[in-house]
Amino acid sequence: MALSKEQQTKMWAMLNQTRGQIGLTAYKDYIFGILFYKYLSEKATHWLESVLRGETWRSIYSQDSARALDYMKKNLGYAIQPNDFFADWKIAIDEDRFNIGMMTDTFGHFNQQIAFEAKGDFEGIFDGMRFDSADLGANAQARASVMISMIELLSAPEFDLSGADDTVSDIYEYLVAQFAVVLASDMGQYYTPKEISNVMAQILTSGREDEESFSIYDPTVGSGSLLLTTASYLNNSKNRGMIKYFGQEKDATPYRLSRMNLMMHGVEYNDININHADTLASDWPDGVINGKDTPRMFDAVMANPPYSAHWNSKDREDDPRWREYGVAPKTKADYAFLLHCLYHLKDSGRMAIILPHGVLFRGAAEGRIRKSLIDKHQIETVIGFPDKLFLNTSIPVCVLILRKNRVESDILFVDASKDFEKLKNQKHLRPEDVTKIVDTVVNRKEIEKYSHLATLEELKENDYNLNIPRYVDTFEEEEPIDIVEVSNDIMKLNTEIKQAESDILAMLDELAVTPETKALIEATKGVFNND
Repeated sequence: MALSKEQQTKMWAMLNQTRGQIGLTAYKDYIFGILFYKYLSEKATHWLESVLRGETWRSIYSQDSARALDYMKKNLGYAIQPNDFFADWKIAIDEDRFNIGMMTDTFGHFNQQIAFEAKGDFEGIFDGMRFDSADLGANAQARASVMISMIELLSAPEFDLSGADDTVSDIYEYLVAQFAVVLASDMGQYYTPKEISNVMAQILTSGREDEESFSIYDPTVGSGSLLLTTASYLNNSKNRGMIKYFGQEKDATPYRLSRMNLMMHGVEYNDININHADTLASDWPDGVINGKDTPRMFDAVMANPPYSAHWNSKDREDDPRWREYGVAPKTKADYAFLLHCLYHLKDSGRMAIILPHGVLFRGAAEGRIRKSLIDKHQIETVIGFPDKLFLNTSIPVCVLILRKNRVESDILFVDASKDFEKLKNQKHLRPEDVTKIVDTVVNRKEIEKYSHLATLEELKENDYNLNIPRYVDTFEEEEPIDIVEVSNDIMKLNTEIKQAESDILAMLDELAVTPETKALIEATKGVFNND
């Protein structure tokens, strides 16, 4: 069950009260890290309750610590020593014996107790928290005070994780969205609005909702929201091992956040494969077998890459991702990301990517790539969205849907830029707007002034330009003006003005002339007489 508006408001207010003097950018790393550790602690506690059969973890650990830790690692991918649980910190605070060294020791122990097969999922996940950092305070006592406030905050009923299975993911999603709003320049690029995620996810999974195994990949994974939203439309998403999540992220903060996000949504560590690297610089997931390039392919690929980013395009002509199409210009990596996604798509799969509108009509190298994609029938749909949907940019974006081996050569154009709700400075897609887009795309509908199914001949006539207004005419004719009626209205208005002037002059004649009113009366009469 989703968090209520009251819960959300109270949670954010409490968090801001706790923040004190710490900058919000630094604060987010600690609040997400500690919330995630609380989740891992409580998950381990519940698991221990199910397997210990009346004995205590402390007792089992004291008998054979190595064996006890190995058993927990085998089942959870990590192990937590006695006294290192989130609840132990709270007890230490209540007993007035908490110090910053307890947290340093806890995370040092945790990093030593990660299962080998879970290294990629947990390693470095808490690196955003530095307990000797001046961000927390000038000395150990000040830093401990900040940590105490955070631990007590996350111990409040609003952050209780023991309720419904979705409680922790609801809390996490809400906090990610809130931080993305207030830190738009820092986090906005990692956060895709939920409504656009829903559009992409429903299109990508259409007709495949009941499949028993499914692989999804986001090469610019950010906070992981596109992966999770796509999985949410698959009926087997809750079944362990049914869905494999792959992603790659260049920046350290979202690399940590995405792994936390997936695990706090109940995804098991052995179903998660998130890599920390530059997608364009080093292809992944990839493997060379017997000297042959053998990339991993996916059922669905989705991405919200940085728009028109600079990248190192030198000597890329022989890279198998771009060899058949050409290399994107060094000042605009949009098609480099698109072709990377397409390269890793299964023949039976579908991909969706968010890009600026320039990819639809820019020429030179991009024009040649676009022509090649069209001639290969790989672009299936182009959807145009309103501006101001994103937190970090006000420009309108488009979503391109592609498949590898289409027989059909047509492209569906959807102009969804006029349907939205305005909220302060942002725009927002309503549920009915999302439904309309998805229904139009899935059923390839033509709707007047909204969508058009363009033939290959039309595309060629437009020189392979995919600018949406060329195919969807949204022009609305203005109602004809009745000149006679307008003239009559003007004459009537002039008559009313003359009558008003006459009434004012009559009132002035009745006004007593004094030294104070004389100048005002003469000036006012002068204005009307000049007219």
